[in-house]
Amino acid sequence: MAEPTVRRWTLADLDTPPDYDGWVRYEIIDGELFELHAPGNAHQETCTLTGFELELWNRQARLGTVLTGPELIFSDEDNTIPDLVWVSHARRAALEQADDKLHGGPELVVEVLSPGAENERRDREVKLRLYGRRGVDEYWLLDPTARTATVYRRRRDALALVAVLDAAATLTSPTLPGFAASVAAFFPVQ
Repeated sequence: MAEPTVRRWTLADLDTPPDYDGWVRYEIIDGELFELHAPGNAHQETCTLTGFELELWNRQARLGTVLTGPELIFSDEDNTIPDLVWVSHARRAALEQADDKLHGGPELVVEVLSPGAENERRDREVKLRLYGRRGVDEYWLLDPTARTATVYRRRRDALALVAVLDAAATLTSPTLPGFAASVAAFFPVQ
């Protein structure tokens, strides 16, 4: 008896995505298809507030661009839609193609955790490995429930845990020279 085969999804499959009800986006990581459903308000507020902090710094530094929800295409079987990225002018020029998407890893990727074990596994494990393999220099995981920022930075060919910061901490980054923000500023006021 033949072994069952596991379907490997590619970017071409997204031209005719599976049927769905409502607002859904898709990511493919290592050929596995993930559905992204519309996030909740706490998630969206965290994205907005974090993007604001990054943009405040970026307007002074003038070193790159903050993008919200961009598609990152690493290969035919690896593409994601992170919540936020920061990409330097030089890296953007090297990665952006005619489709107006980044084809490679920006310096910083920020993901806001969504409720659910599968969502958390994807952000904490699957995307962490992917971003580590694909040249992302720094990865922030923001947890609106715990009000924490988990920070990973490049160590050789992978991303390594640097810190888990609570709301009272200040996040700084060698990737973003001069950036400093209270972790509490990333989350809605309680």
